[in-house]
Amino acid sequence: MKKFLLPLLFLFLFLLESMFAQYAPPEVFGDNYILAPRFLFGGILFLAIYAGRKYGIIYAAIFGLLFDIVWIEIIGIYLFLFPFITYLISKIMHVLQTNIIVAFLVSLMGIALLELGVYEMDFLIHITTLEFISFIKMRFYPTLILNAVFLLIAAYPLKRYFESVAQSLRDE
Repeated sequence: MKKFLLPLLFLFLFLLESMFAQYAPPEVFGDNYILAPRFLFGGILFLAIYAGRKYGIIYAAIFGLLFDIVWIEIIGIYLFLFPFITYLISKIMHVLQTNIIVAFLVSLMGIALLELGVYEMDFLIHITTLEFISFIKMRFYPTLILNAVFLLIAAYPLKRYFESVAQSLRDE
């Protein structure tokens, strides 16, 4: 049973993102703001930081593909960006101390890189015509604030859980 908790956690975060996007009333946040919940990716980054790069990249690839299949018309954007940014973040964490504050800030930086990468890919293939300054004001900052609030709430439970996952993987 314990083996299935990790995929179920990520499946829950995947569903939580879509429910938030669908049911969060836009007028609460203002008419001009676009919020992109990245709860799943934040969880994957915490997995890579606390349980290991290998598991983080595997889950990033699986859920990047799932994200592309379910939500995006073009398969490959998230399939590439999720594992690539997860790899970069895990490399950065080898240099920095692995405490919860640093993990929070580095995960937020990973979410920022994801948002910038997705915007640039969408702009490059003409899915969006939104100018960069408008993107920063309307989507980038609100998305970072939303995900920072989520990470503040979920960081400690995720850290504890992924440390126990890493311990159980070492014991096997």
